[in-house]
Amino acid sequence: MGRELYDAFPVARRVFEEVDDALGEKLTRLMFEGPEDELTLTANAQPALMAMSLAAMRVLESEAGVDLGRHSKFVAGHSLGEYSALAAAGSISIADAARILRIRGRAMQTAVPVGIGGMAALPLDLPEAQAVAAQAAEDDVCAAANDNAPRQVVLSGALRALRRALEIAVSFGAKRSIMLPVSAPFHCELMAPAAVRLRDALADIKLAHPAVPLISNVTATTIGQAEDIRRLLVDQVTSMVRWRESMQRMVDQGVNTFVEVGAGRVLSGLARRIDKSLVTYSIGGPDDIKAYLAAA
Repeated sequence: MGRELYDAFPVARRVFEEVDDALGEKLTRLMFEGPEDELTLTANAQPALMAMSLAAMRVLESEAGVDLGRHSKFVAGHSLGEYSALAAAGSISIADAARILRIRGRAMQTAVPVGIGGMAALPLDLPEAQAVAAQAAEDDVCAAANDNAPRQVVLSGALRALRRALEIAVSFGAKRSIMLPVSAPFHCELMAPAAVRLRDALADIKLAHPAVPLISNVTATTIGQAEDIRRLLVDQVTSMVRWRESMQRMVDQGVNTFVEVGAGRVLSGLARRIDKSLVTYSIGGPDDIKAYLAAA
């Protein structure tokens, strides 16, 4: 992951090297060579995905002349992507983002013993998914964790509650609910120990006002003040990611073009599910940069 950007663009290379220096280890070697099962550990995956996003962002700035302050109305990121968005907008340094995401990843992984919690995707809208979660919870935790798009909600909580939720969801018309291959129940109250660790770590991190407003995962509203950002990054760990609402708020504010920067094209796909008229670009490698330059 990221090797093509590293080889093709010096500005991308500097981002990867900055992340390596911040962590005191060669995360880039793990990104480029694997093993995959080690890279996908959340403590590694979180800073790696941020590095990929910021490397691609720096290439957009140098090759396409992109200036967030002039060319964008908002920044946003899904879960850990919120840190990438803040780094791109100058609210947090890349080095601090890497260090915080390493702490965040470890804290989230250890908050709940392996085999106790998980996540499940339901092809339902949020009110229906919340009703399923309420019925399935009984004495366990079961809650909506990601409201991603119409008829795409992810639940998080105790495994036995999630198994009940999959059965209950059928009565709501859900035909293809599935358990997700994740190692922990992210974005629910079971992550409270991780939120405490993150709060303590963020207390010493310098945050600036972003060059453009952030749409917060927690509130789906614009956030521009550094202390509000700090508080909401902590709240985000145990709160639902309100991605559908966040996207809709930007659309309601006149945004019709979205540029997804980093690994994968998941958010572009969600954008089209939210509004088929939206124009999206996914920037993750040299070929994507060329395509964007040709279209811009």
